[in-house]
Amino acid sequence: MNNSPESGLFTRIMTTMMQGVRQFFQLWSLQTLTDMPDRLRNLWQQLIGSYWFIPTACVIVGILLAPLLVTIDQHFDRETVREITFAFTGDDDAARAIMTAIAGAVLGVAGTTFSITIAVLSMASSQFGPRLLRNFLTDTPNQFVLGAFIGTFSYSLLVSKSIHKYDVAFGVPQLAVTFAIIMAIICALLLVYFVQHMVHAIQASHVIQNASNDAINNIHYWYRDHCDIQHQRDIQHQRDIEHHDIEQFHHWSAMPIYPPSSGYVQQFYLESLITLTQDYGGVVQMRINLGDYVTDKNVIGYFYQRPAGHPNNRQKTATPSLAVVPRAPDGIFWQRFAGCIRIEQRLTHSNDIAYSLGQMTEIAVRALSPGINDPKTAVNCVQSLTSCLSIMMRREPPSPYHFYTPAQNDDSSKAEVRQQRLAILAIVTHTPKISDFINTSLGEIRRYAAADLMVLKALCQAMVNLSYASVNNAQQQTLLHEIKLIERAGEENLSYQELIDDLSAMCQQAQQFILSNDAHHQYFDYVSAFDAHIRQALQTQSK
Repeated sequence: MNNSPESGLFTRIMTTMMQGVRQFFQLWSLQTLTDMPDRLRNLWQQLIGSYWFIPTACVIVGILLAPLLVTIDQHFDRETVREITFAFTGDDDAARAIMTAIAGAVLGVAGTTFSITIAVLSMASSQFGPRLLRNFLTDTPNQFVLGAFIGTFSYSLLVSKSIHKYDVAFGVPQLAVTFAIIMAIICALLLVYFVQHMVHAIQASHVIQNASNDAINNIHYWYRDHCDIQHQRDIQHQRDIEHHDIEQFHHWSAMPIYPPSSGYVQQFYLESLITLTQDYGGVVQMRINLGDYVTDKNVIGYFYQRPAGHPNNRQKTATPSLAVVPRAPDGIFWQRFAGCIRIEQRLTHSNDIAYSLGQMTEIAVRALSPGINDPKTAVNCVQSLTSCLSIMMRREPPSPYHFYTPAQNDDSSKAEVRQQRLAILAIVTHTPKISDFINTSLGEIRRYAAADLMVLKALCQAMVNLSYASVNNAQQQTLLHEIKLIERAGEENLSYQELIDDLSAMCQQAQQFILSNDAHHQYFDYVSAFDAHIRQALQTQSK
């Protein structure tokens, strides 16, 4: 009987199911738990990035609140309700008329607010760029106002359904109708707030400030304080001296890594990737940054497999899945790697600093277009970008090296524990330099503002302001190089020689100021030749 075809088929099915369950837990048991905060944060960003989330939540609250208040009404003393001066005490016809009026009014106002929102989005798309639409869609006050309107509408419909033509003491939910009246008054106030908020939200300074705050939050996410990072780098440097994997892993056996799909890279789940590298005994080097577009045929990195005699292969750890002998990537490796990287078909909000800075750059470039011709907005973008870049220059950049520290064994001696907890190199990421951010933000504005003296002088002043935050010679040389490009752009594109001389004089003074030894304790004050002549003439007349 055990050799029957049905029994063999059943055995094969059960074996296949068990293998699938084992692979599932192998794929998701460790990496999903270790990166759960990042995955939940991405899910939350996707939810608030949709325009339906908060309004839908308000509708659900209205649907749940209506039967709750009606039930409370049935067990509440009506004489006590009549003692409340603002409570509704009318009959069923009056209650039904009030609820119908409230439902119709708030639904009409909801349509009006939706029309206003669409008009604002259309204007923002043409003036600031389509990538700035997310900032308007994810605006919590706008979503809450619309949610309050449709939530009140849903609540009014359900309460009106509970009004019966019986005795007043039992047929009219007085507290529920009173609450609907209060909500109608609140909705009227919210309409006034909505108009005032939208007028303020479409101002260029407000849009730039929101983009700047977003960029600063991303900078704080990646760039840590100088003291904390310096301490971590000292520890990391000691670890690097002990095993030298940073210098040697390029000589190991390498295998190219391909993305699981085409799209924009939005997130690396480092903890999951570290677990994966330790399971297969190697180092993953990523060659791409957040926000890069890749296809499924692009090589985005390499997996370097540790040699068989490498000392880290003999590390004793508390992790059973840690590879003692390195193994080549197989099908499970590529399935798990697909869960370590998040790729979207369009650029979305993430912790990408370049994406946040690019929003301000896009506003400035559009402001410099002939259709808009608003150089003052471009100057405001330059100033906001300067503030963000200044914060980056004063902080320690994130390290591209990510290590794995084996768990400690309590039964080991101190020498064994010290040997056991030696950090193992796991991931090498590609970290953009400050010069890359300056080139893709302020440098992009310079290329479009080559014929605008106001913006070119603002860019030159930005280089001076950034020099106060420079901490090394490489940053200083980057600023000097950018000033030379600004001067050259003005020489080739400005219309009048007087304008060219004015910009050249400012650039030369800026270069001398940046190269001075005591520039961090001085104030840069550029005075053109014409202004200096006027000042001298006024001083002569006063004497």
